[in-house]
Amino acid sequence: METLKQRLEEQQGRHEGGNKWIGTGGTSPFGHGGYNPEGVRIGGPGRQGRAVKVWEKREYRNLDDQVELGTRNIKVALRRLRRFARQGAPDELDMDATIDGTARQGWLDIHMRPERRNTIKVLLFLDIGGSMDAHVKMCEELFSAARTEFKHLEFFYFHNCLYEGVWKDNRRRHTEKIPTWELLHKYPADWRAIFVGDATMSPYEVSMPGGSVEHWNEEAGAVWLKRATQQWDKVAWLNPSPERYWSYSASVGMIRELVDERMYPLTLDGLEKAMRALAK
Repeated sequence: METLKQRLEEQQGRHEGGNKWIGTGGTSPFGHGGYNPEGVRIGGPGRQGRAVKVWEKREYRNLDDQVELGTRNIKVALRRLRRFARQGAPDELDMDATIDGTARQGWLDIHMRPERRNTIKVLLFLDIGGSMDAHVKMCEELFSAARTEFKHLEFFYFHNCLYEGVWKDNRRRHTEKIPTWELLHKYPADWRAIFVGDATMSPYEVSMPGGSVEHWNEEAGAVWLKRATQQWDKVAWLNPSPERYWSYSASVGMIRELVDERMYPLTLDGLEKAMRALAK
């Protein structure tokens, strides 16, 4: 970043190609349209997915939780994470007790009971933007199914890795962030935490302070993920990227280690395995 500052002071005009100045093409670490394994993308579309910083204000759209599911199988897989109890006001007819009471009393003896509900509480953390754009449809189907299946569900967005802040609305993510510390204090250990993301990023974004591609993070993403797994010991990371590609990304291996190998592919089989693990 210090070198970029120096280039901005020295450069006088537009530049294309080369390996030093801010511009397009070439192998310079500053600009866009070229190739550098550890560059700062300034404007333009991302092509290689290797930038360690992005100098632009990117906007993401919220996932649609009302999308029509292409299959009911996602819901069926999520139902493996269930623990039922009768809670709340007695608002459901207890047929067996009513029949028994009526037979004993000789007159209609109506009995009510609380509705049987799934008591599992879920925190859903959704990676949004960047390489996750390719997986929006799959994530929307998962999000929609989760909103249907879990009565106690809270969701939050993040980008690439968990840091000091998350958000509920992508249109206001720059102004209405929720401190991650607030979540750690608000939601007790009996909540299940599900992270959804391809875990594909620069390794610096996981391991280094200031490594975030979009802002200066005082503490590394690994620190925040470790805090999350210590607070919520029932954790699963769902990865929409095919499992056969995981070994090609160093950051995927780092995230897997941080969540104690509890990373599962976002397939029906992977979902079922994740739900079984969370239900234990």
